[in-house]
Amino acid sequence: MAKLYFSYATMNAGKSTMLLQASYNYQERGMRVVMLIAAHDDRGGVGRISSRIGLGADAIPFHGDDDLYGLIDRLHSDGEGEIACIFVDEAQFLNEGQVWQLARVADRIGIPVMAYGLRTDFQGKLFPGSMALLAIADELREVRTICHCGRKATMVVRLDGEGKVAREGAQVEVGGNEKYVSYCRRHWDDLMRCE
Repeated sequence: MAKLYFSYATMNAGKSTMLLQASYNYQERGMRVVMLIAAHDDRGGVGRISSRIGLGADAIPFHGDDDLYGLIDRLHSDGEGEIACIFVDEAQFLNEGQVWQLARVADRIGIPVMAYGLRTDFQGKLFPGSMALLAIADELREVRTICHCGRKATMVVRLDGEGKVAREGAQVEVGGNEKYVSYCRRHWDDLMRCE
């Protein structure tokens, strides 16, 4: 029975690296995979999954109005061979409807879906895609990284252009190490409450 998996963490935990490794394992055995990434995440180029350690692969970019079930159903029956697994990077950018579409891919087409993404934003609020995945995924997997103090990092701080902690702003602002730092809850709270 295929399942919908959600692997979540803060920034810099290695989610994209894990996705690329898992995808490689399937492909190395001659199995077909489909990789998806949010279209507005262009850090490695539009339609490109990239990791901080230099790994990368092409992926299908998705937008908020895309029908992912329809896309995967068409690809699965396109004559190129059955799809063994779907991989979704930056899954926090899915909308609730798209998460349900991915659940239907697992339930009705029988293809496992492995989604990787952030749980919360820089203000400690759930992303819509993450909220839906936490609610309906068959299996949840926390990918761990650490705070500078050695505790498990569960929160992320956004830095402005001057390297100062941003406390307000849009939920979605794409960036990497120059913009986001992961912290344990205690140190995140210290930084976010500081005046």
